[in-house]
Amino acid sequence: MDTIGDFLTIIRNASAVGNSTCVCSSSKLRLEIAQILKNVGYIRDFAKARNNRGFEELSISLKYVDGRPAIQGIERVSKPGCRLYYAYTEIPRVLGGLGISILTTSKGLKRDSDARRQKIGGELICRVW
Repeated sequence: MDTIGDFLTIIRNASAVGNSTCVCSSSKLRLEIAQILKNVGYIRDFAKARNNRGFEELSISLKYVDGRPAIQGIERVSKPGCRLYYAYTEIPRVLGGLGISILTTSKGLKRDSDARRQKIGGELICRVW
């Protein structure tokens, strides 16, 4: 089961139908991905809460610009069946630098530009544009 892939699909589907928020189960990795998306400006905000059964949920407030979603595309790159690792010099650019990649590194989750600047490679989790 690919929980990160499910998380990205929830965001992609909610954005495609024009929902203002989407809700999914919470984890540390999902929180860090949401924090990066907020810092870059792809989502408005996110909040962690408990549902009526006591499980932690992550509520993401999506961002729209002139009625169009800020996230035009989001896709999983490294999958559980085929992990993809890159050295910092080999991290691919998304749309010539218009999008971002998110990597897991030895120093935590990083954007592609931060990983290149700090000269850290890692597993390429997803691309967002």
